[in-house]
Amino acid sequence: MPSVVKINVLTVPAEQREVLEQRFASRAGAVESSDGFEWFELLRPVEGTDQYLVYTRWRSEEDFQAWMEGPMKAAHQGGGEGAPKQRPAASGSTVWSFEVVQQAAPKQA
Repeated sequence: MPSVVKINVLTVPAEQREVLEQRFASRAGAVESSDGFEWFELLRPVEGTDQYLVYTRWRSEEDFQAWMEGPMKAAHQGGGEGAPKQRPAASGSTVWSFEVVQQAAPKQA
């Protein structure tokens, strides 16, 4: 069964970039212990777009969905009892889904 890749495309205004990156940094480690999680990258746009890419790779669609319904949902519902709800740093979001068909890694010396 091939791994699945989810790319969340976040439209982030220039004045919100630092906020977005700080929020991801403060959640470091939140996804790594999830069952079926394989990889994460936050990709900052360099030129020609205001869209960040949030790349995650999962063992299966079911593992991704379980994370979305559990830890991810809880993380996006705020900082806990009595904590103020933060406004999103992104002004738009789209999720792209892919299956891994081929992959390569550096050759070992």
